Amino acid sequence: MLEVTDTTTRPAPQSRAWLWLLPPLTLVLMIACYPLARVFSESLSGSWSDVLGSQLFRDALWRTITIATASTAGCLVLGLFVAVVLAFVPFPGSTVVGRLIDTVLALPSFLITLAFTFLYGTAGAVNAAVSAIAGESPEPLLDFLYTPAGVIAAEITFFTPFVVRPLLAAFSLIPRAHLNVAASLGASPWTVLRSIVLPEAWPALAAGGSLVLLLTLNEFGIVLFTGAKGVITLPVLVYTRGIVTFDLPGAAVIASVQVMVSLALYALYRIVFARLTARRGDDNAAVERAQ
Repeated sequence: MLEVTDTTTRPAPQSRAWLWLLPPLTLVLMIACYPLARVFSESLSGSWSDVLGSQLFRDALWRTITIATASTAGCLVLGLFVAVVLAFVPFPGSTVVGRLIDTVLALPSFLITLAFTFLYGTAGAVNAAVSAIAGESPEPLLDFLYTPAGVIAAEITFFTPFVVRPLLAAFSLIPRAHLNVAASLGASPWTVLRSIVLPEAWPALAAGGSLVLLLTLNEFGIVLFTGAKGVITLPVLVYTRGIVTFDLPGAAVIASVQVMVSLALYALYRIVFARLTARRGDDNAAVERAQ
């Protein structure tokens, strides 16, 4: 007997995998998008021209940019130095230092400020030690903590590990054979650093520096716990307008400006990082074709 086979095509079962996107999407909308939407809607009831045209806002914006730029530059210089030492200059205890750097990443920022207060404050350990050695003086030797320089020093101390970590990851990918060949050919350590190490470090430097710049632009805890009353940044101004004077529309306007500045910097970072990555890929492809 001949068997009759059913040749009709049955519709493929519809995938319901998209349902798994609903919980995280809902969480993101509730945690991130909804508060931002409320801030922007609240800013519409405020006077943008009055807030943005005030001298206090312009001073806070300029001070925020200068502190963030100086802190980022300090973190890049110090982070590059620390990463090079940890990666290429072995010394006893280097592993412990690396673990301590990782520990700083888990600490809240105000702890660094408190440590600076205990060490470099007007009644801190350093001034007390100097007074015990040189005698009492009407003015403390160190009196920078409550100035923009103190805020910058605290931010450099706290945010430098955010530069060190990407650099150490990038340095771990450099073949040691390249360094050994360069050294055997008589290249000086500075030549090896400039020709082999730094080209591999640019993407990591760009990533770490951009992250630090975004974090320092929005840093609030260090400025607040430092107690520098003359250092008014945009986050402090938002806090003052919204919590102290209860000017919620004015605070929303300033917060909206800060969000737009942060998003613009993030977009710039993505463009620069994409170009650096593409250029690095082209260079590697050219080297492979030459070989």
